[in-house]
Amino acid sequence: MAKYMLIMRSTDETWAAFADVDFETIMNEMGKFNDEMIQAGVLVAAEGLEDAADTVVVDYSSETPVVTDGPYGETKELFNGFWILDVASKEEAVEWAKRAPLAGPGSKAEIRKVSQIDDFPQDNEWIQKERAWRESTGQL
Repeated sequence: MAKYMLIMRSTDETWAAFADVDFETIMNEMGKFNDEMIQAGVLVAAEGLEDAADTVVVDYSSETPVVTDGPYGETKELFNGFWILDVASKEEAVEWAKRAPLAGPGSKAEIRKVSQIDDFPQDNEWIQKERAWRESTGQL
């Protein structure tokens, strides 16, 4: 068995294509997909990332890491791995990122808030199913 991260990337065209789709439809489609993976026993974690506009990047190109607002500037920069931290603030996450091992010139860490299950409508059946699954697996 091997674990894989499915990283969903959206373009301006993607956002435009779904601009008129109501939130309930999106929740139902994602809920069904998540439920399929749960039933197949393959889902380990499923989280959405908040808007990239609130991202910070720690750049290790200089001796002292430089923190800038916004996601990576070039599309040729790809994810190489990730950590999920449970910290009090974005600033605390930045401090941890500055200490990341094996970071050198050309390395960058993007820091984005992870949406939590409590951020979604709690009366949605798919959110209720996911909450039950998370509780049964000790994730809540």
